[in-house]
Amino acid sequence: MSPAEIEPLSPPLPILTNGKSVRTPISNGGISNGTTTELSDLHIKDTPVENFRKMRVVIIGAGFSGIYCGVRIPERLRNVELAIYEKNDDVGGTWYENRYPGCACDIPSHSYQYTFAPNPAWSRVYARGSEIHQYLKSVVKRYSVDRFVKLSHQVLDVEWHEDVSKWFITVQNRVTGETFVDKTDVVISARGTLNDISWPGIPGLKDMKIPVMHSAAWDDKQKFEGKRIGIIGSGSSAIQIIPALQKVKDTQLTCLIRSKIWIANPFGAEILKELGIENTEFTPEQRARFAKDPEYYLKFRTTLERAANLEHSVTLKDSQMQNLAREAFTSLMTERLSKKPEILKHLLPDFGVGCRRLTPGPGFLEALVEDNVTVTNAPIKRAYENGLELQDGTMLDLDALVCATGFRTSAPPPFRVVGVNGQLMSNRFHPFPETYMSLATDGFPNYFMMLGPNAAIGTGPLTTMMEMTGDYIVKCIRKMQKENIVRMEVQRRRVRDFSAVAENYFKKTVYLDNCSSWYRNEGGKGPRISGLWPGSALHAMETIRSPRWEDYDYKYEGEDNEGKEVNRLAWLGNGWSIAQTGNGEAGELAHFLQPAFVDVPAKPLPEETFVYKQKPFSH
Repeated sequence: MSPAEIEPLSPPLPILTNGKSVRTPISNGGISNGTTTELSDLHIKDTPVENFRKMRVVIIGAGFSGIYCGVRIPERLRNVELAIYEKNDDVGGTWYENRYPGCACDIPSHSYQYTFAPNPAWSRVYARGSEIHQYLKSVVKRYSVDRFVKLSHQVLDVEWHEDVSKWFITVQNRVTGETFVDKTDVVISARGTLNDISWPGIPGLKDMKIPVMHSAAWDDKQKFEGKRIGIIGSGSSAIQIIPALQKVKDTQLTCLIRSKIWIANPFGAEILKELGIENTEFTPEQRARFAKDPEYYLKFRTTLERAANLEHSVTLKDSQMQNLAREAFTSLMTERLSKKPEILKHLLPDFGVGCRRLTPGPGFLEALVEDNVTVTNAPIKRAYENGLELQDGTMLDLDALVCATGFRTSAPPPFRVVGVNGQLMSNRFHPFPETYMSLATDGFPNYFMMLGPNAAIGTGPLTTMMEMTGDYIVKCIRKMQKENIVRMEVQRRRVRDFSAVAENYFKKTVYLDNCSSWYRNEGGKGPRISGLWPGSALHAMETIRSPRWEDYDYKYEGEDNEGKEVNRLAWLGNGWSIAQTGNGEAGELAHFLQPAFVDVPAKPLPEETFVYKQKPFSH
């Protein structure tokens, strides 16, 4: 029931029915239709204190982050119109787009899921991409997120209009080709970091006559049996593609690997062994126990997360864990490449473990030493119709070329974003992106980013970081809605402060070692780490758990650019709570006694409860 439908309430307490309120007609002084009543030169809103004023929110992207916001916003906010624009013809983001052979999660599946939607039925320790995609689709269906999602709708342009304090978003329907403009109060960019494809800058690449595909734009119809295949790259995608294609009958692979890389045992492998998980596929009995024994399943997940969060010190230069990791991975790589030791010279890094994204590669090193695989680190000179010419003069005749060359992770959004006074967000990403806590930047009011610059995690649970960011944004929207705020912009000095914190933090890490990594941005006076959070995953969670409202500037409903004064406490309204204004549906009048609201202090636990003992290095 809207405020306009509610009859005024008298000052005496309303009649109660089963602990809830019923309407009591009076002559005046109660809830009105939301118009203001002049008490002085300043105006007070004649509404309940909760003040659920109508707002519109647009989310860009329906991947892991966008889906999360699509679950939480309708759950935690009232009177919010929500639209989620997704350029693809299905939800899932990177797990829909990446369908290359061998595509899988490189951390245990039970650490790569929503905290509120645990999946005891994962078929494998490291779930295939298709299974993760189906998991995300199931969450969308379970929480009816699909009612907000507009598939095949691509955002082309986002522009701030100061006169109305709204974003004007130009959207194209990719099916019909038609475009329209959506006007919204808040924009949430949930487009992720792994969707803006980075093609290699090879002269002649676009003129090749053979099939050329990117790992994130895979041709499912392409057959590889008996083919000569070139594969460019040594990142996570290449490390999964190479062993998959090596096993295809009668293939000949040429792996063009320029960058050195550490190859690790699968994340969590040692911990999984301690938990009795010996194989990469879960048995029916194991899945049944996960489903039927919640206490065991929680213990299993908790053990994995504790282990991941204990490994943060591996990212610090010259730490004990860093030194142990280098020794362990050097030994592992030496052993697995013993058949072709010359490959070890190409691959073994001289930089710290973790400078590039640390990648477990089941079967990768073993595939490189097989007879149908050739590895070269010679630079590519040019492409010709049926192959590649290398700078050492080698001509590679190929039947197909795979570019596993990743994404433009430090790039601005692929669509135009225009903020205050016409400034472009693309300019704010040059020479390197600057943000506040990875989720906002000055000059772009009411614009929030999920997995923005400096949001990824070197160690620990990335999906939980996504959830915490989404919760932060929901709190911001609620503040704007309740307090009549039409414009919320982070202060420039706080953006500078966060950049300084990040710059100082990374000096003591391995991330600034001499390596090629998507974590880094080489612009400006030197390399900057723009991909990672400046600290551990737990540090990030605590940082954004509660917004610092003082770091933002606000414009309130009724204020103008000429300094017109309004009552910034007008949202206090008419002295009533909405729980007292309904016909039994609005709320519980004694909610503070109900179990869901009562905060019962916990009894102190023994000190040893908080101690988690583990080997210094678990890989």
